[in-house]
Amino acid sequence: MKELENETLKEGFWTNNDKKDEILSKIKNNKKICTTYTELKNELDNVYEMSELVMEEFDEEIKREILKSTKKLEKEIEKLELQTLLSGKFDSNNAILTIHPGAGGTESQDWAEMLYRMYTRWAEKNGYEVKEVDYLEGEEAGIKSVTFEVLGQNAYGYLRSEMGVHRLVRISPFDSGGRRHTSFASVEVLPEITDDIDIQINPDDLRVDTYRASGAGGQHINKTSSAVRITHIPTNIVCACQSERSQIQNRETAMKMLKSKLLDLKEKEQKDKIEDLKGVQMDIAWGSQIRSYVFCPYTMVKDHRTNYEVGNVQAVMDGEIDGFIESYLKQ
Repeated sequence: MKELENETLKEGFWTNNDKKDEILSKIKNNKKICTTYTELKNELDNVYEMSELVMEEFDEEIKREILKSTKKLEKEIEKLELQTLLSGKFDSNNAILTIHPGAGGTESQDWAEMLYRMYTRWAEKNGYEVKEVDYLEGEEAGIKSVTFEVLGQNAYGYLRSEMGVHRLVRISPFDSGGRRHTSFASVEVLPEITDDIDIQINPDDLRVDTYRASGAGGQHINKTSSAVRITHIPTNIVCACQSERSQIQNRETAMKMLKSKLLDLKEKEQKDKIEDLKGVQMDIAWGSQIRSYVFCPYTMVKDHRTNYEVGNVQAVMDGEIDGFIESYLKQ
């Protein structure tokens, strides 16, 4: 905190908007953590004092109050401890998620939509804002793909644990024979790249297509060719955006997503130059899943990386995924 506050006293600090905003944002977040720590420490001191009183003179009501406070404190301290594990380079950034169904048509497209709902529910419960960027509806049900942003402090730090293939086992509502089906969907999670990270992209490497947006958004958004699809030819990475009102805004959002994907690829392949990158394809199929969601013959959600599991599938589908996130971060 002191180091950051000293930065604000340096000459020219208030005229450098990019650096100013970044440092002020860090100060705000650090203040929040320091305040939480102080409050928890004070509450803990109170619990110790109350405990000593009960040891001297037993009181049933104070005992109940101590137990109640201890349980609440334990959860709050675990939450604060978890924040200290978010030490990655981009953990504090917003997150960009893309969900693609695997093979299997309507069945896997419905599963992709179920995952989308799960993440939006989790975001709402944790005070994050969800902004849909690109949405492609399925033919009968579900979605062919969806890209959305989760906006808020540490969104990427928490959600990076969700990257991978998710497997569903259930009695299919689309099968008249009532047979059990296995479906797959992939979840891609990227940090939103902030303006202070410079990524040079050769304009000649880009193919930009415009088209009419589909889905919700009012008459204007559907009448004009405002949606934008950008293809990075060397890596074959495609980013599309149709959520904004103007073509310019959609292009800016698509470029922001492209930079995030290229940076992620660059870091994975440890390449110095973007020209050296090649796109990587992930199999959305059996054997590559990070988590299984079983609705039948029993109910269970199990993460294959940490072995953390939950029996209440419906709660998980309603956004209760904190246990999976925590076990991944602790591991």
